[in-house]
Amino acid sequence: MYNSFIFIMNHGSFMDFDTALLRALVAVADTGGFTRAAERLHLSQSAISHQIRRLEEQAGAALLLRTTRSLRLTEDGEDFLRHARQILAAQDALSRRFQRSSIAGAVRFGVPENFMGARLPALLAQFAHLFPAVRLDVTVGTYLDLQKLVAVDALDLAVVMALTGGQDDAAVLRRTRFVWAAAHDFRHDGALPLPLAFSPAPCMHRQVGVNALDGAGLDWRVAFTSPSQQGLRAAVLAGLAITALPKGDLEPGMVVIDGQHGLPALPAAQFQLVWRAAGSTAAAEAFGQLLREWSAGAAA
Repeated sequence: MYNSFIFIMNHGSFMDFDTALLRALVAVADTGGFTRAAERLHLSQSAISHQIRRLEEQAGAALLLRTTRSLRLTEDGEDFLRHARQILAAQDALSRRFQRSSIAGAVRFGVPENFMGARLPALLAQFAHLFPAVRLDVTVGTYLDLQKLVAVDALDLAVVMALTGGQDDAAVLRRTRFVWAAAHDFRHDGALPLPLAFSPAPCMHRQVGVNALDGAGLDWRVAFTSPSQQGLRAAVLAGLAITALPKGDLEPGMVVIDGQHGLPALPAAQFQLVWRAAGSTAAAEAFGQLLREWSAGAAA
């Protein structure tokens, strides 16, 4: 890559500053001396001194004041350093943006339907751009099914949901909590069992809801069953039943009815990243890191 950056001088002409010289100045300023700067950049002390002299000659100004006991930036040096940091940050960002990775292979990734929604295609597109030699195999499934696939080495990594507590914070992608959801116009005759909509067992949403209902001693019945999340949501929006789901899964027309009809509180939960026991590949590590960055950005 071309190793300089065009710097516009006050008199209107252009001058190219070698970024290696700019990095030498930044290293000296950060470490407080030529010896430590040389160690940081894996160069000799004389090489650092030579680079600083070249930079001062090119700038036409003294950038450092040196004595036998101290070293500090001049006023010109302070100003130059500020611009140098901006230039290097911009160049590093540009390099990252257009860098092509040598990582190759395949990533087998599992994700639940409700984790990223419309944002998932953009994440996959960015990964494909950054790592064009990596093939992505994506499986969309339930939390429990994905957990099993990871356990038998059928997936490299997957996003699953777990109830809060006892988990490594480094694996947590997003925190949420379960709520009771119903249509905004849902009505219930208290003399009848409370109608519920759940996926067939085994299902985490069903397990969370049933455990809470049984613990509260409420009279309830399953009024609607579907393995499809969209089917369950349609039943709820139609006013046929209520359901338990993560708060982020609420759709327009749904309302939280926690505490109504005697409904008990539901637990907190978190989406987390799980990995196969056999260890991760470089391609899977790269995908996992990008997924963590996207999740952090969504939570911010």
